[in-house]
Amino acid sequence: MPHPVLRIAVAINAFASFGRRRDVGPKVVAALRELGHDVTELTEVDIDLLRREVQATIAGGVDLLVVVGGDGMVSLGVNELAGTSLPLAIVPCGTGNDFARGLGLPLEDTEAAIRHLLAAITRPPRAIDAVLVRHGDLTTWYVGVLSAGFDANVNERANRMRRPRGKSRYTLAMLRELATFRPIPYRVTVDGVPRNLSAMLISVANNTSMGGGMLIAPDAVIDDGLLDLFIVKPLSRLGLLRVFPKVFSGTHTHLPQVELTRCRSVRIEGPGVIAYADGERVGPLPVQVDVKPGALLICA
Repeated sequence: MPHPVLRIAVAINAFASFGRRRDVGPKVVAALRELGHDVTELTEVDIDLLRREVQATIAGGVDLLVVVGGDGMVSLGVNELAGTSLPLAIVPCGTGNDFARGLGLPLEDTEAAIRHLLAAITRPPRAIDAVLVRHGDLTTWYVGVLSAGFDANVNERANRMRRPRGKSRYTLAMLRELATFRPIPYRVTVDGVPRNLSAMLISVANNTSMGGGMLIAPDAVIDDGLLDLFIVKPLSRLGLLRVFPKVFSGTHTHLPQVELTRCRSVRIEGPGVIAYADGERVGPLPVQVDVKPGALLICA
């Protein structure tokens, strides 16, 4: 029995992986059109223009949004579709691909990723949790990890750097940030219970990893209606350097300097800290973070 023809918007970041995988988007479009789907290809010179094109195309009526790129494109898709009945599909070809990794999508094999997409869109979409962040008068959705501390400062620094390209830029930014970093005084309200603490970083995870595979919350589940709150208590610079390799491998969860708890809402306050969610800049603290169970439909 033939599958129904779908109206599909394909949003492509041609600059994902610093432009090294420009071929992925056109291959996705060609594969969908070959099956007879009505495909609108969207690509722009910057993310803001692309976001406006996506919004206009969705308003015109589509059955599915496919994003081609890394976690930045996932963030774009999530912020357009969370809380709606329109599903999202992902073909990963970015630098980090953390959310795609959490979904078990093929990361380095374009043909395998396209086969996965073509199979996934023939099945009912899966409902997963999304996370709503309120910051000032604004709201942002994410599905991976919100960072507010040392790791967010590293992200802020790395985004200002032009070189080196790839993951080594994050490593260099981390070493530079480490040279001047001091523990941050936070006020954290977890499920309505406030506490004051000093910490190196606080992250709120829905997915297992961030930063291109750093297993910050190895037991996180994207459809359990819960968040994993990750806190690293004050450490020396050497101590923080020793902890970070364990975070990459997910073997940090039992360290005395690490606190991991499950919750449904978190308010984070602290001076001079910029929050990031799914690698994208949210803005300065305070932020209010709430999980919204089943708020996003995903084809995976």
